[in-house]
Amino acid sequence: MTSSAPPPPPSGELPDAAAAAPARPVDPDFQLVQRTVAGDGKAFELLVLKYQRRIERLIGRMVRDVDLVEDIAQETFIRAYRALHQFRGEAQFYTWLYRIAVNTAKKALVDMKRDPTIPEAALRGASDDDDETYRPGNEPISDETPDSVLAANEIAAAVNAAMEALPAELRQAVTLREIEGLSYEEIAEVMNCPIGTVRSRIFRAREAISARVKPLLDNQSGKRW
Repeated sequence: MTSSAPPPPPSGELPDAAAAAPARPVDPDFQLVQRTVAGDGKAFELLVLKYQRRIERLIGRMVRDVDLVEDIAQETFIRAYRALHQFRGEAQFYTWLYRIAVNTAKKALVDMKRDPTIPEAALRGASDDDDETYRPGNEPISDETPDSVLAANEIAAAVNAAMEALPAELRQAVTLREIEGLSYEEIAEVMNCPIGTVRSRIFRAREAISARVKPLLDNQSGKRW
């Protein structure tokens, strides 16, 4: 007995395996990377324009000297450009870029024998549009009183002091989570460590900050960190 091959699918239909395979979403950043590697310099300029402010904010939270931020950011993009051929799109581009920025800032600090610190401005948790909308903290709005402004300033100073007192690894982890809004998986990629280590560092950072801030909050109508 001879076996017969299964009939082909009707015209316009795909076999089940092909039909079930979802189309991979297009990653605009990865497309720009591919264009850059292929020789399109304008494509990399678009990536720089998209992420320059975020990278500078990240670096600004790691170094005290604001004059160094632009130089370190520029070095970050130079290193990223040289390593673009190694980027395979397995992680988000900005996560990959953040890791380069962190390593570049750390190297600069080691070279100059400086300890990483976070300036007070970083604690505002600014978004990309805050440069245009930020209201100086000393200008009260309608529901603020001198006492509430003073209390808020004291709490902000306590948070700032607590952040600066953290070890660099804890400070970096909690900054990436609470200010940059990265996921635990993305932070693990940036910091090149297991996700469990990321969770532990963030927990310890929050505990340290809470210990410094909680006495002030206990006096503010039952508010808690």
